[in-house]
Amino acid sequence: MAKRAKAAADTPKKPDVKKPAAKQPIPKPRKSRSTVPSPETLSALSQERLIALILEEVGQNPAFKKRVTAALASLQGPDAVAAVIDRRLAALEKARGFIDWQKRKAFAADLDATVTTVLADLRPLDTGMALDRLLRFLATADTTLERVDDSSGQVHAVYETAAEAAAGIALALPPEAAEAFATRLVGGLAGDGYGFLGSILDDLVPELPKAALDRVDRVLAEAQGALPKPAKTTGRDAFAAGQAAWESRYHRLRLGKLRQAVADARGDVDAFITLETKNAPDRPDIVAVAERLLEAGRPEEALDWVRRAPKPRAVALTMENLLEGALGLGASATDRTALEARILDALGRKDEAQTLRWNRFAQTLDPQMLRGHLAKLPDFEDEEALERAFDLAEKSKDPHYGLYFLIGWPNLDRAARMVLARRTEWSGRNWEVLAPAADALAPDHPLAASLLYRALIDDILERARSNAYGHAARDLAKLAALAEEVEAGSLKPDHTAYVAELRKAHGRKYGFWQLMEK
Repeated sequence: MAKRAKAAADTPKKPDVKKPAAKQPIPKPRKSRSTVPSPETLSALSQERLIALILEEVGQNPAFKKRVTAALASLQGPDAVAAVIDRRLAALEKARGFIDWQKRKAFAADLDATVTTVLADLRPLDTGMALDRLLRFLATADTTLERVDDSSGQVHAVYETAAEAAAGIALALPPEAAEAFATRLVGGLAGDGYGFLGSILDDLVPELPKAALDRVDRVLAEAQGALPKPAKTTGRDAFAAGQAAWESRYHRLRLGKLRQAVADARGDVDAFITLETKNAPDRPDIVAVAERLLEAGRPEEALDWVRRAPKPRAVALTMENLLEGALGLGASATDRTALEARILDALGRKDEAQTLRWNRFAQTLDPQMLRGHLAKLPDFEDEEALERAFDLAEKSKDPHYGLYFLIGWPNLDRAARMVLARRTEWSGRNWEVLAPAADALAPDHPLAASLLYRALIDDILERARSNAYGHAARDLAKLAALAEEVEAGSLKPDHTAYVAELRKAHGRKYGFWQLMEK
């Protein structure tokens, strides 16, 4: 043992040799797991792969093929791109075949490719050439839209895009070029049945300098003067002559409106009024004239105009007209009254203005009038006036008008109180009022909401409105949910008895009950 210990002590120690450190693996670049096409994901594909994909799509998608062709032509300059576009426009101008709804989508895509080529490939190279092609494209609108089944508006939307793009380019032109472009547009208005060129002028005119406006107004006036006067005809030519006369009147009116836009841009109120009396001698736009006179600091004249009684005319009657009290007062009666009150304020006749606003509100329950009235009241008086307004709504002769106002204001507490106080007066035929009112009241006023839902259901079933059975079924389901929140005895009959009565009275309306079983 001692010998082994001594031998171990005499044996020289080997120097410590450090083991070489293991090499750390170099991390590989992390590959994106996204498969959504984007600049980052597509950059990982090889050039050959991208070319193969493009050629594959070119063979399957004609619109995409046109885009690729134009992109390649852009490498040769603007003339080459323009030549590609011109070939497509020439084909579009000559085409006369009808395009039904089955081919509409592909046709719209083809038109969109043409417009995109103009904007993406030609415009960066030559703005003037791009604008020329857009105008040439817009000139095909009438013939194209008349030979396509465009019930979805897809093709019309392409032309709108082209018109908006042309307006954007024109607005960036130097003043002299913009003036020349505007006068050029006037020459094309006669064939602008869908108003695309007119919309460009509407955007361009306010931005023109005064000298350019004078020139454009002269061109418009010359175009108006050159329009043929309607000829009196009889017999078989009467119909064609009548149509031509209508088109002439329409074109004359549109030129007049553009001249009014020029007058606005020049700040010439008198010119605007003169044109308005020529455009519509029987029914001039009273509000438009009075507004401009007020803005020009001529309130006395504005008051005279706004108080002129408009001649009665036929109007389309809607539920909105009735609810807003527009029936018998003209479609712009509210705007006219609001403007008259503003004019009276400008003249310092504050009391008259306030009386006018309140009387108009009392007549129509128009919230715009009430807000205008409250805004002009001294502090602490508006709350009292608002309560008077709510009282007026609750006591309105037809409760549906009052409920419409209270829900829209909104004051749901007063609306619920009104529903309960006049619970026998609600008619489900006024579903435009009752349905949104019931939905609005349901969270915090279940009893009032239940009364309205019942009125809606009863009307649908009593009149056997089978196309509305789905609404009645949903309303009955809402009633069932609200039944647990309604205080016992406050609604008679209760929900169970109400449903039983419905089954007894309308049990043979199988279409409705089948919906309830689903």
